Amino acid sequence: MTRQSFLQGAFILIIGGLITKILGFVNKIVVARIMGAEGVGLYSMAVPTLLLVITLTQIGLPVAISKFVAEAEARNDRSKIKQILVVSLATTGVLSIFFTFGMIGLAPIISKYFLTDTRAFYPLVAISPIVPIVALSSVLRGYFQGRQNMKPSAYSQVIEQIVRITLVAVLTSAFLPYGVEYAAAGAMISVVIGELASLLYMIFMFKNAKRVKVRSNFFGYLKQGKSTFNELMTIALPTTGSRLIGSVSYFFEPIVVSQSLAIAGITTVIATKQYGELAGFAIPLLFLPTFITYSLSVSLVPAISEAAAQRHYKLIHHRLSQALRLAMVSGGISCVILYVYAVPIMDLMYNAPTVASYIKIMAPFSIFLYFQGPLQAALQALNLAKAAMMNSLIGNVVKIVAVFVLASRPELGIMGAALAIVAGFMLVTLLHFATLVKTISYTLHVREFLKAITCITISGLLAITLYKHSFLEVDLLWKTLLSIGIVSIIYILLLMLFGLIKKEEMRRVPFIGSWLSKFIISKN
Repeated sequence: MTRQSFLQGAFILIIGGLITKILGFVNKIVVARIMGAEGVGLYSMAVPTLLLVITLTQIGLPVAISKFVAEAEARNDRSKIKQILVVSLATTGVLSIFFTFGMIGLAPIISKYFLTDTRAFYPLVAISPIVPIVALSSVLRGYFQGRQNMKPSAYSQVIEQIVRITLVAVLTSAFLPYGVEYAAAGAMISVVIGELASLLYMIFMFKNAKRVKVRSNFFGYLKQGKSTFNELMTIALPTTGSRLIGSVSYFFEPIVVSQSLAIAGITTVIATKQYGELAGFAIPLLFLPTFITYSLSVSLVPAISEAAAQRHYKLIHHRLSQALRLAMVSGGISCVILYVYAVPIMDLMYNAPTVASYIKIMAPFSIFLYFQGPLQAALQALNLAKAAMMNSLIGNVVKIVAVFVLASRPELGIMGAALAIVAGFMLVTLLHFATLVKTISYTLHVREFLKAITCITISGLLAITLYKHSFLEVDLLWKTLLSIGIVSIIYILLLMLFGLIKKEEMRRVPFIGSWLSKFIISKN
């Protein structure tokens, strides 16, 4: 099986994540055009419950599987790898069955008393079969990542989105005549089928590798797996604590928002629509660059874990600095584009230019969100998962309290919820960074960050100039694309000029690394 280096694996996941994000936005545009903000609101209300259930089912096993499979692979201990898989499959299998039926049984209560909209019952029930599918997929992804082969994870994500997009328009349109709640359920069914296609691909790749036969003596390995289970839990439980806190917070978010808006005097229908605009339109756009930081985080955990085991503290600092620099340069241009072009982007994508007000408030601070993934990955790799969990707890409690306080004020309403969400992820990121500074005396490369800020500032001024004074006679779509394209090209050239794209890193990029490194050398 092909094995990749830290940067190669991250690059493969970034490309897969980019394709997945683009396809995901196509999917959201299709759903929004067919169902409208109200339908997206019902869809968005069901998603936090699903994520909470999935978090409880996985209990942080993917990260633990990746870590221990990598260690067993280094020793060429196939028996240990098989035991890890058997114990993980059995654990997630039992939990997924329990939580799937629990989700279906509690759907009427959740929709009526927590989400304050009984129509959310239908998307909740429609999405419930995805839980065991995602549980099994997560185990296989952890296995492949532990063997430092990121291709199956990347390809399976793309397959899932392609299948979902193929079906979503058909299913939502077919169910829409029966009501917007049925259309939202149809969208959820397309998600389930897409995830199933992704799982089938992962199973095919697992069998094709012919490294481990899980079915042979399954129960024998399971009976002897107590020590393996305990090992997995030492990593899984602290890791899942952070995710559980985030999922619980996300679960309560629409509840607190809807209750707060009700206090502010906003009706249920309007509150559902506004939350759909914020959670379904604005926030996914802000989260778009996180596929890059997620890819870096996945590759960062084994890289830092290995360096820590060998007591190579200088390498730990180097890897973390690499990840944060890449998060800064990728997130920086995203902040610029989202802030300057918020109105045309929301108009073109969702025919909802008024939603740009949320983007303009949140975009300048979203850079903190892009740092959060690599910082948390570093904490987990350094056995500081408990500290990361406490940081997440503090940040999310502050967010929920702030949502209630701000959104219940009539003069702020849903904009107060947007401000509270920003305050939450900023606080978590700053706490993660403070923990690393205290533990490993980590210091930022201030010169590199000043260079990045300079590049971002110049690109921002250029973007504003192009938006206000250029391509005035051109169609909105082409004006937006041309302006963003020019700004992005200038930004990349500035990164090369300031040395924020390294020659040695480009050489490690698969397929195009040699060409890019030669180009950078010629420019320098």
